[in-house]
Amino acid sequence: MGGMDRRQLADFLRSRRAGVRPADVGLPDGPRRRTPGLRREEVARLAGISVDYYARLEQARGPRPSRQVLSALARALRLYDAERAHLYHLVGEVPSPPSGPSADVPAGVVHLLNRLDDTPAYVTDVKYEILAWNSMAAALLGDPDTWPPGRRNMIWNLFSGELPEVALADPDTSAFADECVAELRAAAARYPEDAGIHGLIARLRATGPEFVRRWDELRVCVREGTTVKRVRHPVVGELELECETLDIAGHGQRLVVYSAAPGSRTAEALKLLAVVGTRWPAGSVS
Repeated sequence: MGGMDRRQLADFLRSRRAGVRPADVGLPDGPRRRTPGLRREEVARLAGISVDYYARLEQARGPRPSRQVLSALARALRLYDAERAHLYHLVGEVPSPPSGPSADVPAGVVHLLNRLDDTPAYVTDVKYEILAWNSMAAALLGDPDTWPPGRRNMIWNLFSGELPEVALADPDTSAFADECVAELRAAAARYPEDAGIHGLIARLRATGPEFVRRWDELRVCVREGTTVKRVRHPVVGELELECETLDIAGHGQRLVVYSAAPGSRTAEALKLLAVVGTRWPAGSVS
């Protein structure tokens, strides 16, 4: 354990506090705010520590925070993984693993989704839970707002048998299932304390041998770059899409974007899909 840099810690806490909007943590903006970001007492309340203790940290005269306090401050200030690690280093501590992927999609990413009005795009966390999507993604895959509880997880949909159109015997679907399970194992190692990931794995093991066999192969991978996805859509037919997966740094999330070559049959089908919208039964992706 190294030494604590009180001055840099104080500067870092003040800068991160200024960067968190009250609305980001469920607080009203209010007309009397004279400074950007959160007030000291709000950070202290969110972290479960006293206002005086937090104030002394920002004044570079506080005691060394415990690992529990550091973890609470990282949550209160909505730190990215790299920022969280930096916070620990400033106190002379080795960072502990992040507690879990964020369920909050950055506002800029949500804005980008909505601007892609001719391109299917959505955001998942590392356990394939769909967190946000645009209208074209809903038109392509079905509207997650209408799905029953638990159906927004793509790995669960693959193995649960609740979607009759998902056939693991299909080579493309089987390959996608292999990839998903390998990524879920990577997520479990990255977030060893996340109850959501461990709960999903337990539920999936109970679905039968298809998941268990893949899990026991101990494969680990993280999907990056461009792949080809085939979608059997009930209205516009067979689609062949380029799938680009982009990491949303520090959040445990990924932006997934589907596109088609200009002038291709799939590109023309996407134009029709933009008109059809979500007025159809859900299709399937492999």
